Amino acid sequence: MSVPCRMPPPRRPGGPWSAVAGTTLILATLALAAMSVPGTGRVGAPTAPTAASSSIPSYWLVAKDGGVFAFGGLPFYGSMGGRPLNAPMVAVAATPAGDGYWEAASDGGVFAFGNAAFHGSMGGRPLNAPVVGMATDPATGGYWEVASDGGIFAFDAPFLGSMGGQPLNQPIVAMAATPSGNGYWLVASDGGVFAYGNAAFHGSMGGQYLAKPIVGMAATSSGNGYWLVASDGGIFAYDAPFNGSLGGQPLSRPIATMTSTGTAGNGGYWMTDDNGAVTSFGDAGYFGSAPQQLNAPVVGMAAGPGSGATGNMAYQSGAYGYDVSRYQCGTPYPSDHTIGVVQVVGASNAPLNSCFPSEVQWAGAGLNLYIFLTYATSTSNEPGCHGDPSCNYGFATASRAYQLAQSAGADVGVTWWLDVETSNGSWTPDTGANIRMILGAVAGLRAQGVNNVGVYSTSYQWGQITGGYQAKLPQWVAGAGSAPDAVSWCTSTNRDNNPTYGPVSFDGGPVWMIQYQTQQNGNTYDGDYAC
Repeated sequence: MSVPCRMPPPRRPGGPWSAVAGTTLILATLALAAMSVPGTGRVGAPTAPTAASSSIPSYWLVAKDGGVFAFGGLPFYGSMGGRPLNAPMVAVAATPAGDGYWEAASDGGVFAFGNAAFHGSMGGRPLNAPVVGMATDPATGGYWEVASDGGIFAFDAPFLGSMGGQPLNQPIVAMAATPSGNGYWLVASDGGVFAYGNAAFHGSMGGQYLAKPIVGMAATSSGNGYWLVASDGGIFAYDAPFNGSLGGQPLSRPIATMTSTGTAGNGGYWMTDDNGAVTSFGDAGYFGSAPQQLNAPVVGMAAGPGSGATGNMAYQSGAYGYDVSRYQCGTPYPSDHTIGVVQVVGASNAPLNSCFPSEVQWAGAGLNLYIFLTYATSTSNEPGCHGDPSCNYGFATASRAYQLAQSAGADVGVTWWLDVETSNGSWTPDTGANIRMILGAVAGLRAQGVNNVGVYSTSYQWGQITGGYQAKLPQWVAGAGSAPDAVSWCTSTNRDNNPTYGPVSFDGGPVWMIQYQTQQNGNTYDGDYAC
């Protein structure tokens, strides 16, 4: 998506709302924390776990019911998941050190976890409009809340102005602070940006055409620019590097929000849809998505210093096992396994794998599922494909495979893999069309609630089929010669240091699993090792 032209700076003075002085967020599970009064106080335990010693930018997600999901080795400090709320959650913000976070509700209630201090909230006080976002003041450790009418509430943070009491063309949806803490921006759903303090105005989408409304924003580490994200995944960059977007790609669910890595240079950022499916751009690493089925939609996202753990949502690191398909029909299944990846269909429009029920039973609790993709086109009009025939076929292929597996009684809420190989001979020389089919298949699975969708391939085959497209999806890499090789590949950057094969991470995403050949009882099987 191209960078839009700039509009004159809509800087505005503070409105009649006064500052309130503070006195006093492919898997993570929800947990309960000791709490005080809902909406108005601290609920995190004073002796919370410490943050990771390393500082690889990672992320938390928060759901509307207050559930928090932690990725990339970030600690889980507690959440409001499973607790009664006076109003739904709307945002999450991390402490400057990343050793805690706050959740904010639409009634202005704030809940503090980890080492996040409670500085006050608007919980229990009358509001002219609901709170829609919050931001941390890096200088003071306090925070701001912003309401949909542009009113700002400051808690141990400077009040620098607001749009409260002033006319707005569209409601405010999010805010972001400058790294110094001496300024902040507000953004409205029409893309209008309002700058306060030392936050410079670099442009906005106010008054310009938008295919979908703006839902979030994030600031660069330098504080010299910012990004806006729309519900269709379109990114608008202002004095900030444009590292890609989901604009124009098939989305089964709307994007809910975004956050940035806060690192200098490449300017990475993440976005998440309302089901917690995360996509990363630039130097932002992909560390996993929320569980497939959520009790409430995701509404907020915040970055923190993690360990960079890949968050393998398929298997615990160090696990061994096998993958099986229709070619194992009639042969004994291998024993002693944790991993059990089962083929659903052996071609995009093929019938269900004839041994699927028995192979699913063999896989047991270690079940993952995969689709052997073959290229074709379709004139069906699938969601988000905008009539593109390659995307349509991929979407329909994945949807059909999901329904076949579900009808066969399999647990379809597991990690799914797309087998992308040159051996099927069906891929077109048009790498763009191949990419659109693969992305259509990803969207087809995500439309069913499958957040963690990975790709099986090799660097060479992925390069031949997609031209080396950086999808940043979880990867299942084929080609290791033995179990020890597979283990070493999990930390190697190049297959056997052979430049013919290129990087092990063929699409820029995390390597979750390595495949190798092994023997058992005189039979050859595909063995797998979880990184």
